[in-house]
Amino acid sequence: MVLKFSSLPDLYAHGFDTVIDVRSPAEYAEDHLPGAISLPVLDNEERARVGTIYVQESPFLARKLGAALVFRNAANHIENNLSHHEGGWKPLVYCWRGGQRSGSFTWMLQQIGWRAEVVEGGYRTYRRLVNRYLYEDPLPHRLFALDGYTGTAKTELLARLNIRGVQVLDLEGLANHRGSLLGEQPGGQPSQKAFESALAAALCALDPAHPVVVEAESSRIGSLILPPSLWTALCAAPRIHICAPLEARSAYLVRAYDDILSDTARLRDRLSPLRSHRGHEVVDGWLTLIEAGDKLALTQALMQQHYDLAYAKSSRARKAEVIARVDVPTLDAKGLEQVASQVQTVLDQS
Repeated sequence: MVLKFSSLPDLYAHGFDTVIDVRSPAEYAEDHLPGAISLPVLDNEERARVGTIYVQESPFLARKLGAALVFRNAANHIENNLSHHEGGWKPLVYCWRGGQRSGSFTWMLQQIGWRAEVVEGGYRTYRRLVNRYLYEDPLPHRLFALDGYTGTAKTELLARLNIRGVQVLDLEGLANHRGSLLGEQPGGQPSQKAFESALAAALCALDPAHPVVVEAESSRIGSLILPPSLWTALCAAPRIHICAPLEARSAYLVRAYDDILSDTARLRDRLSPLRSHRGHEVVDGWLTLIEAGDKLALTQALMQQHYDLAYAKSSRARKAEVIARVDVPTLDAKGLEQVASQVQTVLDQS
């Protein structure tokens, strides 16, 4: 049986024990349904080989070779990867468009007695549902944005609010990037499609009846772009402004960004292009502080001469309502808990 899903939440609530992606490893690596396991029935080279024969020689020869490879690889998966499953196991299978790869594999699983089904339209159907959710339909959630100058520990506040039972959406976590010029994280960023998959899954898991707190971001996090539905909702979200003195922000950033502040070569590489924006004298001053190893003075200079200026400029263009300003003298554990408590109070009253 081929299953048709009309919405993204319906697909996420599929009710099957396992979701199996039988596309090639390269296709899976670019993006896949959240939680799906990869059991390719054609590897990258085999898929390319079959496609070349289809175009250059004969569709019949390509299908004949493809069938042999698919059943050979599927048999290997059944013997090794799936042998531990009992008779009541229910897998949901998809390939690129719900065609021969997923159909053949599902048929084999059904012959064994497993209750396997195929996603109609395969991955293409899934991407259409993601695109509709993030690019066309308005989000049903009530977003509240944590705003404030660089170094006000907004990402850490999200984590503390989450522990308190507040719904949060950690965009920087999903993007694997700290959202600034120096924000690169180990492992690099996911593809745009994979980011949207993770984002859509996170949003669908949230209850629209309760507030969702998100960090105020620009339209781009590193190399990734916020989809239109989310960006529109974020721009209109009421702001909770976090205020902290320069000294507290600097001390926090020295702790939070110690990895990049300790990598002098990477720092020079990232900051040098700002000469066209901030001038040679300013950037040379930063480089001197890097060579001196003065992390605290460097973070203060970067905020005063770059980040705070950029924030002030962007904030003038915002039209969202600021519903609360929360002042915090220190950004240590005690101070952040106090801020989290105040933010939760604001949400409860909104």
